[in-house]
Amino acid sequence: METVALKRSSRILGGHPWIFSNELSISPKRFAPGSLVRAVDRQGGFLGIGYINPHSLISIRLLTSRDEPIDEGFFRARMLSAVEYRKKACGEKRLKDSLRLIFSEGDYLPGLIVDKYGDCLAVQFLTLGMEGFREIILRLLDELFNPKTMVLRNDGSSRALEGLGLEKTVIKGDLTELPRITEGGAVFEVNPLLGQKTGFFLDQSENRLAMKDLVKGGTGLDIFSYTGAWGIQAALNSAKITGIDSSADAINQAIKNAGINGVSDRCSYVKADAFAFLRENAAGNTYDFIILDPPAFAKSRARLKEALRAYRDINALSMRLVKKGGILATSSCSHHVSREAFTDALNMAARDAGKRLRVIEARSQAKDHPALLAVAETEYLKCFLLEVS
Repeated sequence: METVALKRSSRILGGHPWIFSNELSISPKRFAPGSLVRAVDRQGGFLGIGYINPHSLISIRLLTSRDEPIDEGFFRARMLSAVEYRKKACGEKRLKDSLRLIFSEGDYLPGLIVDKYGDCLAVQFLTLGMEGFREIILRLLDELFNPKTMVLRNDGSSRALEGLGLEKTVIKGDLTELPRITEGGAVFEVNPLLGQKTGFFLDQSENRLAMKDLVKGGTGLDIFSYTGAWGIQAALNSAKITGIDSSADAINQAIKNAGINGVSDRCSYVKADAFAFLRENAAGNTYDFIILDPPAFAKSRARLKEALRAYRDINALSMRLVKKGGILATSSCSHHVSREAFTDALNMAARDAGKRLRVIEARSQAKDHPALLAVAETEYLKCFLLEVS
């Protein structure tokens, strides 16, 4: 294993696992892409072991701060640690049903995502370095969890940035019957080969249940409704919901999920652009609540200004339609957008709409998406439940 020295190491010593190319004392192009390296400080002091990719802005992602072999035993220990964390934080019931089983840096396995939908595991290798351990990881997942079905969802944009190809495939079992999961009192069917992420937004699970507790009937909009989870939870508390999404596949799945939960009579769906719908179709109407769960508007830091403008606009359009004393549930899943920047965008949106906001709850991602205090990027989801007046 080759060694690479860092020009500065204070951030690494503070617990952050990312090392950028301009922090290396030599060019990363000297190293084989995806290979393991030992990182040391300028005096040669050991910092950790990680994998390197000279074609990525994040040149090295550290796997450990200990001088230890990165082998099957290492990955087994990390996976078992992730399970123990979820038993403690989420409970046995969720562990048996559905949750994010491995959350990349949050579980000290950067570049690896594993979502559990009942007896189905959806696996994502996001980086070249983690891709190199694919066989070991898949074998361990099969051994430790014995899923009926295992799916590779290697279609994220980050793979292209890492120089990897895209693929979606079933590698164990089949999807003749799609997995169904429970969330509170609701049941959702998930297709792990279609749609965004791995087919379901597990990170919003606890936020949806918090919003459900606030809804007592009434009418609402579920903007960017995807497969219907937010709106269906509200419909189970007697609300009447209109879901808006631009994807026909997502709407079809939402309609099916509404039927599974017996709320088809309270859920309707419209295929439309969210911004256009709010400007054109919803004008003149008011709602008891509106749910906004958009995709990440800021895919990169270069698009941050544009993203903040979009968050401001979509929230202002929604606030104008909320009745006095009504509720707005609004989120940003862009890790480039800080909580402070999102809060500022919401304040500007309220000013644009002539509204005032009172915070009922300020929330983040569910506990199965653990954030590291030393790694701000791992706390990416911002969710506010707001009273609009």
